[in-house]
Amino acid sequence: MLEIDNLTVEFGTKKVLDGVSLTAEKGKVLGIVGESGSGKTMTALAVMGLLSPDARVAEGSSIQLDGKELIGLPEKKLAAIRGNDIAMIFQEPMTSLNPTMRIGRQLEEALRLHGQKIPSKSWLREKVMEALKEACLPEPEKQYDRYPHELSGGMRQRVMIAMGTICRPDYLLCDEPTTALDVTTEKGILELINRIRTEHNMGIIFITHDLKLLRGFADKVAVMCKGKVVEQGSVEQIFNAPVEEYTRRLIASIPDRQHRRNVKAAGAEK
Repeated sequence: MLEIDNLTVEFGTKKVLDGVSLTAEKGKVLGIVGESGSGKTMTALAVMGLLSPDARVAEGSSIQLDGKELIGLPEKKLAAIRGNDIAMIFQEPMTSLNPTMRIGRQLEEALRLHGQKIPSKSWLREKVMEALKEACLPEPEKQYDRYPHELSGGMRQRVMIAMGTICRPDYLLCDEPTTALDVTTEKGILELINRIRTEHNMGIIFITHDLKLLRGFADKVAVMCKGKVVEQGSVEQIFNAPVEEYTRRLIASIPDRQHRRNVKAAGAEK
């Protein structure tokens, strides 16, 4: 289990995260939703130990993986956890992939960097090909030798998913992985993440500003605003009986007449 408890992060005198508490379970999807600047990505970076040097994690903050405290771990031990136990897919693959390296080499590098034992070059290539095929990348043999700029946005995102899952982590953090993708490609990426979750019992933390993506996909939803978790619960609870006004406004912004009526009714009853 991945447990975040009372996580507070400051830059100087400014709190960017204020007492965030969340729990992610293996085999389940935790959706984190909120507008830009609400603290979603900052929470993920804190979990990965990738906060900038000028960030300060306040006393009393805790991030535990299966009971092991991650805050305060030396960088060498954190590096061993990244990729193997927890991996992250970033929002824009073009800034995450190395433009000067071929796709196959970048996935091979991920295996090497995360301490995987490499018995032979043929084994290494085989593992990369397995990851590309699992990510449903078309013609994976050809993509292996291509550069990132030669792939479409959806294909690059599939490469990022392959890179994030190649070491079979227990938890995968997805930071708005469908941003700027068309509706059809977006659906394919969601289906891919869901299939990988099911097949490998992987816990997913899915970050998005688009609440409607989580309907029918997430098990639990946490709503963030100004660095705080203002509401969390099951998908049914959040969509059908939201408590907080901010959550009701998010749901009301979804272009769905029936849900707008539900939210208005919930507000009137309150």
